[in-house]
Amino acid sequence: MAAVIRRIEYYLPERVVTNKQLEEQYKKWEADKIFKKIGIAERHVVSENETAVDLAFEAAQKVLQGYNKDNIDFLILCTQSPDYFLPTSACVLQDKLGLRKDIGAFDYNLGCSGYVYGLAMAKGLIASGLASGILLIMSETYTRHIHSGDLANRTIFGDGAAATIIEKSPQEHFIEFVLGTDGSGMQNLIVPNGGMRHAKDARATETVNASGDVTSANCLYMNGPEIFNFTIEAVPAAVESVLKKSGLTMNDIDYVVFHQANKYMIDFLRKKIGIPMEKFFMDMTDTGNTVSPTIPIGLKKALDNNTIGPGSKVLLCGFGVGYSWGAAIIEM
Repeated sequence: MAAVIRRIEYYLPERVVTNKQLEEQYKKWEADKIFKKIGIAERHVVSENETAVDLAFEAAQKVLQGYNKDNIDFLILCTQSPDYFLPTSACVLQDKLGLRKDIGAFDYNLGCSGYVYGLAMAKGLIASGLASGILLIMSETYTRHIHSGDLANRTIFGDGAAATIIEKSPQEHFIEFVLGTDGSGMQNLIVPNGGMRHAKDARATETVNASGDVTSANCLYMNGPEIFNFTIEAVPAAVESVLKKSGLTMNDIDYVVFHQANKYMIDFLRKKIGIPMEKFFMDMTDTGNTVSPTIPIGLKKALDNNTIGPGSKVLLCGFGVGYSWGAAIIEM
């Protein structure tokens, strides 16, 4: 019972925030300097009443266009911005999309590694015979977690969703996976308040760091240097491990798509690992870091511009909040 990616589509909210707009709001920042450092010129941001389920619905509608919805046996949604603590957002989507009622559906809470984990789960469901067709959706609205005065994070993150259809295949296209976890780094990328451990606090104290970025315990906190240190240790090791498990070398890989964290970080990783630029996807110019959707967005862009196609071997690697990471080698 082998698996293959059949379709990928993505959706970005209509509202756009450009570097120039951020420059006008924060006079000390320069639009060109932001772009040169992180490779992002603009990012799409949800409107006031727009949610992760709304974005997921739009991405799913695109990928299901002209496709027989009755072929979907399982709906899996990855998000850290659920519409509700309960019910499960995937259940809400099943109804909104008009999918069969005799299917499985669940959410899982992961960030930048979410797509690789989702593919691994999809492969397992198909291999077990529980599903023949799976709708895997990444949908994230991280901008909702960011303080309006936190320019560093506002320059990086954007919102978006991506939907993938995975089907049973006579030939295995999911070659190998490596997954990893280190929860000791949880405090370095976190929204401290809002869950059951610490409720959201309307009186939470705002803090200002040395760069002038404002945050509070109700908002996203990211320790950039520690996240960078984590990635330069975990990512090269994961890439080496997945290649070794698959019996392949980088010469056998046609293309590499990493989580699009920011230009500086992923180009540093590319050079450290020794991946040729012509084999490496790097394009967050008009999306920003959309968290879990970045890898499927990258795959879709590479397919659309014919950089990859049927038979291409692609190495994927996601890494970030948790700490959590995952690498995979797939054949398109």
